[in-house]
Amino acid sequence: MNGGHPRRTGDHWYDDEAGPMVRPYALTGGRTRPGTAGAGLDLIAQVIAEPGAADDPSLTHEHAGLLGLCRRTAQSVAELAAESDLPVGVVRVLLGDLLALGCVRVRGPVPPGQLPDVSILREVINGLRAL
Repeated sequence: MNGGHPRRTGDHWYDDEAGPMVRPYALTGGRTRPGTAGAGLDLIAQVIAEPGAADDPSLTHEHAGLLGLCRRTAQSVAELAAESDLPVGVVRVLLGDLLALGCVRVRGPVPPGQLPDVSILREVINGLRAL
């Protein structure tokens, strides 16, 4: 046993605890950033699959896996990374591909300038307490 450290055996990389490893850049074709379609993907952006998106034969196993995770309900980029057991950078690149293909919709977070003022929220809370 190698204490969880990678070792090379023949032509394959292995991790004693995890088994065969695939380097993240192999899943993205060497890309480290999403294309222009996915440039605004942050960790809390909500992603949902478009109906019929899984029918595209050009999708990889990883693309299809992400689509499956966000088919029923919107998932954040962080949730998709955790559930797919892929690094966030890889998920962003793959989601950028799916976005460019029209397979997913992405809703970004509300910009701070569009959030209600804290004083208004306090007045609402105080009004509800008075009821």
